[in-house]
Amino acid sequence: MNTEIKQLLEGVQNGTVSVDDALKKLKTAPYEDIGYAKIDLHRAVRQGYPEVIYGAGKTPEQIKGIVEAMLDKGQTRILITRMSKEASELLSGVPSFTYHPNGRVGIVGNIPEATGIGKVVVATGGTSDVPVAEEAALTAECFGNEVVRLYDVGVAGLHRLLSHMEDIMDASVIIAIAGMEGALASVIGGLADCPVIAVPTSVGYGASFNGLSALLSMLNSCASGVSVVNIDNGFGAGYLAGMINHMEAKK
Repeated sequence: MNTEIKQLLEGVQNGTVSVDDALKKLKTAPYEDIGYAKIDLHRAVRQGYPEVIYGAGKTPEQIKGIVEAMLDKGQTRILITRMSKEASELLSGVPSFTYHPNGRVGIVGNIPEATGIGKVVVATGGTSDVPVAEEAALTAECFGNEVVRLYDVGVAGLHRLLSHMEDIMDASVIIAIAGMEGALASVIGGLADCPVIAVPTSVGYGASFNGLSALLSMLNSCASGVSVVNIDNGFGAGYLAGMINHMEAKK
């Protein structure tokens, strides 16, 4: 997973990167303090993925300042989650910036070529779950994964899900996103031969308790191989799915 430092060391080995340049890269300050944020510049070196900006609670000006600092330090792709329309308008002049309103996601730079071992399937119980699903799907795509979207395939009409059995069986990882009673994750978990990441959403009537009912249902799933992230945490699911889809044997 630690592709950045691996490529750097391979460059030294094959002569495309000098020892001095590699040393300079490794000696770069681990973070930059811009007053209202401390930007983690070594996140990609440690974890394989660079730092992501969580937009909720930040002003548009703060988000723009963080983006500019990241670009200045050489980060070529930046993912911004929970981004408001106002913040996206302020960043409209940044080269290669795109805003995806359905998932409230902003991306600076291009979506990379898929390099995962297989496909990430993102499935939702209903159309109301799509904002969380798009956050998950765009996160996975931003980190080099091929994503297949299966929206509105909830258990109230099980035949809709069963018509996509080929996609389910071909997946390396499946993200199952649902509100209400959250049954979709258990059903998919009982059909798939790959890891399933369940995402409860805050969609539902009063007794769903803003996603708590779906969360508890998913935590109590009788299907093996199902893990659960927090309510409405599409980013966390997309990030984890991308890690699973890029697993390498460690010798």
